[in-house]
Order: sequence, then C-alpha cells, then structure tokens
Amino acid sequence: MQDLIRQLLAELGEDPTREGLLETPKRVERSLRFLTSGYEADVDSVLNNALFGVEYNEMVIVKDIDFYSLCEHHLLPFFGKCHVAYLPKGKVIGLSKLPRLVEVFARRLQIQERLTSQIAETIREKIDPLGVAVVVEATHLCMSMRGVEKQNSFAVTSAMLGVFREDARTRLEFLELIKHRMHVPGVGEFLPAPSGVTD
Repeated sequence: MQDLIRQLLAELGEDPTREGLLETPKRVERSLRFLTSGYEADVDSVLNNALFGVEYNEMVIVKDIDFYSLCEHHLLPFFGKCHVAYLPKGKVIGLSKLPRLVEVFARRLQIQERLTSQIAETIREKIDPLGVAVVVEATHLCMSMRGVEKQNSFAVTSAMLGVFREDARTRLEFLELIKHRMHVPGVGEFLPAPSGVTD
C-alpha cells in the first residue's frame, strides 16, 4: 500500500522523497487501515452476548451517536449523528453496544443509505424486537469540498422496520423524541426532524 501511495503522490505532481512526505505513505496506510477497520470486525464479538431478557416493552433510544465514515465514491469523509431506537420483545441489548455497532459499519467504505439500513437490519436480526428505527444525519465532504461545494448541506436518511414502519404513532413518537436534539457537526445550528421516512 505504501508503494501505491508514493505513486499517487508522484502522479499528483509531488516529490515523495522530499522531507515532508517521506513518512506520509506509512501514515496514510495506518490511517486507512484504522478508518476501514470495520471490515475486520465481527458483529457477534462486538455485541459480546450482551443480550438480556427483561419484561420491558417501551421504546429504547440511544441518540446523538457520533460517527465518521468514508464515502465509497470519492474516499472523502462524511460524518454526523446516528439515532437508534427499538421496541423490545422480551430481550434488550447493552446500551453501549449500539454505538459500537454503528462504528462497525461506519468504519468501512460506505454510502449513507447503506449504513442506515445495515445498522437497522443487524439490530433486527440479533434481538428480534417489535421494531427498529434508525435516523442518520451527516455532512458529506464530497459535497462541501468539491462538486457542488455546498458547505451547509446535509443528508438525512432513515430506516423504519416492524412497528415503526407499520404504526404512524410509534414512528412519530420516535421522531419527536429525537427532534429537539438533532444537529449536524459543522453546521452549527439545530435542525428540524425529517419530514418523512424511507425504508
């Protein structure tokens, strides 16, 4: 990988042998391996059997989970917040496991839509709840640094499964509970909840 990075530097018009760039291939390799470490992660190991039988049937929400990922189209970062909710059916998952699950899928080459659905589908598969809801809001540097160069644009995606998809009242309750805290890092202001949902 380091040889490829040296080639890339040369193709960009740089001198890979100059002092400031001598260690760059090593640093870039280390950085990329960290940012894509989700490929090596095993979801079951991350969850570590932190599933607990309980008689609790109200909504469980973890809001404002920070994440950083790389857009698979340009290898530029996108980052923001993820909000996760589920309605348990006799089983809950340790709260700290939800941010770790988000991290597993964020640390891959991604698109926001896939990231959203992977988180939701994995929770459904692992704990079989009555429903799962995931909302992801993010700033994409491929939009703000290049292309349309819209610095204040952001994207909101959602996945609604089970009762969150079938029952408008449950869906609305979730969206209302996350609405007053929804914001995107870098935008600097609070944003309204999404007006619609997608699956």
